[in-house]
Amino acid sequence: MLSVSEFLDELRWRGLIAQTTDEQALSTALDNAPLTVYAGFDPTAASLHAGHLVPLLTLRRFQQAGHRPIVLAGGATGLIGDPSGRSSERVLNTPEKVRELVEKLRPQLAKFVDFEQGAILANNLDWTANISALDFLRDVGKHFPVTQMMARESVSARINSGGLSYTEFSYQLLQANDYLQLYRDQNCRLQIGGNDQWGNITAGLDYIRRVTANEGGHAHALTLPLLTNASGEKFGKSTGGGSVWLDPDLTSPYAWYQFWFNTDDRDVVSRLKTFTFLDRKEIEELEAAVAERPAARLAQRRLAEEMTTLVHGADETAAVTAASGALFGRGELGGLPADTLRAALAEAGLHEVSGELPSVAALFQASGLAASLSEARRTVREGGAYVNNTKVTDGEAPPSREELLHGRWLVLRRGKRTVAGVEVKA
Repeated sequence: MLSVSEFLDELRWRGLIAQTTDEQALSTALDNAPLTVYAGFDPTAASLHAGHLVPLLTLRRFQQAGHRPIVLAGGATGLIGDPSGRSSERVLNTPEKVRELVEKLRPQLAKFVDFEQGAILANNLDWTANISALDFLRDVGKHFPVTQMMARESVSARINSGGLSYTEFSYQLLQANDYLQLYRDQNCRLQIGGNDQWGNITAGLDYIRRVTANEGGHAHALTLPLLTNASGEKFGKSTGGGSVWLDPDLTSPYAWYQFWFNTDDRDVVSRLKTFTFLDRKEIEELEAAVAERPAARLAQRRLAEEMTTLVHGADETAAVTAASGALFGRGELGGLPADTLRAALAEAGLHEVSGELPSVAALFQASGLAASLSEARRTVREGGAYVNNTKVTDGEAPPSREELLHGRWLVLRRGKRTVAGVEVKA
């Protein structure tokens, strides 16, 4: 187990410390006893996305270092909406919808910490639902100077960009009250979150200090950097622009694997540090491989394997790596599970066909592998056209029904690297 100084150095090396209120005081608190640390996750969608893994896996690192994590589902805060990082008001979900989303997120939140070793899964609706508006204003609101609330960056940015409702303005009070509740009930002394949460977290620290002034109460804050790629774009978006979800029904394990495999050379080492539990020696070896043999993409492959195993399990990792190889002629297509094959083809680009199968040349044109029929025919003549990894010699002949994988799909390939799929509808 790492010492306290080694643990904080490890977090810093992995790029996981953006701000902290007093690192020396935090170090002392970590050293004195196992610390209880929490991070909150609001139910704004039916799944967590890749970006949520930064705080979740940081909680796991704290637990591995001997501390106790609390994973908080925002059943109450999810009803309000956090103004941080947004330029406009959030569309509020109904209470029924928020409850439904919390239930969907629970198993994902619970997956990354060990409850047999003391981790806790909490829902802030449990202590917020029964507080009346008058009690909340009297007991909580009186401790928050409005000038201080308005000065917080998440609030001032929204006010300057067009306005902020009282509902979202009050969000920081709810989050601060969560911290006080966990401070009192679970002896929680540290909250972590993305760097855009700094204002909300420090509001909780101020609240704890004011309420527990006679007790000498003290707590800590640590924020994590908001990740961007080498081009400055927000981390966690696929090439199609949507979020990359942990739920396999929203982002297939194959698409998840490809997201990580496609990481830019300039970003891959930092992603290995932030998201994986590989040690320094192995990451430094992979960093050297990026510099010396970038075309081999060894670091990207290891990152994709680690992240797919972490989220979807070793069996899915084996399936998607087999599919990835088979699509490009390095494995047997017929043995791939139907759902894995379809996910792989959907990621590559899937063209639907109904009725009679057209010629191979027509399929190459329709799927985008060739710009025209003449180009498709030339590709066949030059020996660069493949159907299900078998070289095509007659571009005018249609594939046979017997060639359909699982009775539905064809894998088209031009040369070694360009793949598309065909799905034949009944």
